[in-house]
Amino acid sequence: MQYVEDFEDFKLIDMAGGEKLERWGKYLLIRPDPQIVWNKKTNPKLWEQADARYIRSKTGGGHWEVKKKLPDSWQVSYNKLNFNIKPMGFKHTGLFPEQAVNWTYMKERILTRKKQGKDTKVLNLFAYTGGATVACLEAGASVCHVDASKGMVAWAKENVISSGLKDAPVRFIVDDVIKFVKREIKRGNKYDAIIMDPPSYGRGANGEVWSIEKDLEGLLELCVDLLSNDATFVIINTYTGGLSGTVISNLLTMVLEDARKDLIKCGRIITDEIGIKMEKSSFVLPCGITTKWENGGI
Repeated sequence: MQYVEDFEDFKLIDMAGGEKLERWGKYLLIRPDPQIVWNKKTNPKLWEQADARYIRSKTGGGHWEVKKKLPDSWQVSYNKLNFNIKPMGFKHTGLFPEQAVNWTYMKERILTRKKQGKDTKVLNLFAYTGGATVACLEAGASVCHVDASKGMVAWAKENVISSGLKDAPVRFIVDDVIKFVKREIKRGNKYDAIIMDPPSYGRGANGEVWSIEKDLEGLLELCVDLLSNDATFVIINTYTGGLSGTVISNLLTMVLEDARKDLIKCGRIITDEIGIKMEKSSFVLPCGITTKWENGGI
């Protein structure tokens, strides 16, 4: 498992009873996580200091129970990247800090290519609030950021500006991912790297229905047509409990073998869990799976 340890503005303080106590900047939040099946708290008194707690509703959804006044938004930083945090519906804050391990990976490969005299053109699909977009821009890549939610794309723009990258080469697209990819194929556009964080289930900008079990294979088949001959990586982040990393690895292998044997020959596919290490503990909370194809020549 890969896990982040150097995210100073975010810390997993404790976890017990189906909940996790986190520090986001100077604020303490309690959020639910069904994987936390043990009940023993390491530091019960710290839980009492939480600024807000997300309470799930038995009928679906939930709400934030604010114990102390919170600002509408605040910023957390990771290295040179700045992100705007906003407690929102369904427990989210607008950032998945476990993805910092992938941001570091992306930046290292983009910077290595720069040393080789190569530019990197990145396509970020289901791009959410732009954690990967900001990381790639900061490393010097150009990015096409695609998400079906107008609100999420607006949030991503805020993160780009907050990170001092307002003049960086980024294109923001509000659209259904599959429809956009098909248009890019017709245009003849190519990308050196593709990142995707497909949800288990979702709806496109015009009500299109997405199901990861039914639609991921078709999307991958389309995406390989967008990869340049000098592509550097493909990253697929999955959070669906029923799909293991081996399943995604098998799927990506089959798609590449059918359409891009050249990429199979020059690279490898690896998969691993990503997570967050609890502060002052050996415990790690699993937070999803990352499956990557990477070019051995960078």
